[in-house]
Amino acid sequence: MGPSVLAAKAQKYPASSDSVAVTSAPSSTEGPSLTQQLLQAASTADRFKLLPNDTQFVFDFNQRQNGSGAGGELISANRKTFPALVGTGSGMVVGRIGPCGMNTFHVHPRSAELQIVVQGHLRTEMIPENGVFNNNGTRRVIKNEVGPFQMTPFYQGSIHVQFNPNCTDAIFVATFASEDFGTGQVLEEAFASSDDVVSASFGQIVAGEDIDTIRKAIPASVALGVEKCLEDCGIQRRIR
Repeated sequence: MGPSVLAAKAQKYPASSDSVAVTSAPSSTEGPSLTQQLLQAASTADRFKLLPNDTQFVFDFNQRQNGSGAGGELISANRKTFPALVGTGSGMVVGRIGPCGMNTFHVHPRSAELQIVVQGHLRTEMIPENGVFNNNGTRRVIKNEVGPFQMTPFYQGSIHVQFNPNCTDAIFVATFASEDFGTGQVLEEAFASSDDVVSASFGQIVAGEDIDTIRKAIPASVALGVEKCLEDCGIQRRIR
């Protein structure tokens, strides 16, 4: 999948468009989904019997999925959206981060991520586990600017973020060593806790009456980012 194809996708799906439902494994209230049947198959040979059509081995990253935001979109191939991945131990994401867009703080609980930029540039930050410090004793944050056909890893369970500092789209491909790598948006998960737990976790600097307002303001996945970039690119921040 070359940069020209991905660029065409970026034009097809502008940053401000709304996402629609994902096309995933067939399911039925009368029985297990195709993914469940593949997971329960007695052998690999039996799995192929459940995938009789050659087209079932092709995943189309042109499809739309839920989980995108105002600053771009992420298309995930995992065992739910692409049942043929069952048994491969692998998954993939193609992401478009629009001008000034940010793939907000998140983790992948079941795999490391290898991310290669194929168009534009991304500024990345990764925060390793507790105990990883700079020479001066402060917590280490690994920061890089990644350009076309450069790659960076994000370790399993590490908090990381990607930001597009330019006024044109950035497109990346990410691979995972899991069919079900999963994603957790850190702020959304933290603020899902009860008010007193959130307030205590932030050292009481977040007042109880403000917590619900903050919850509602946390952007979904890919958000519009840094104010200076928005100003330079002439982009007005959209408030949900």
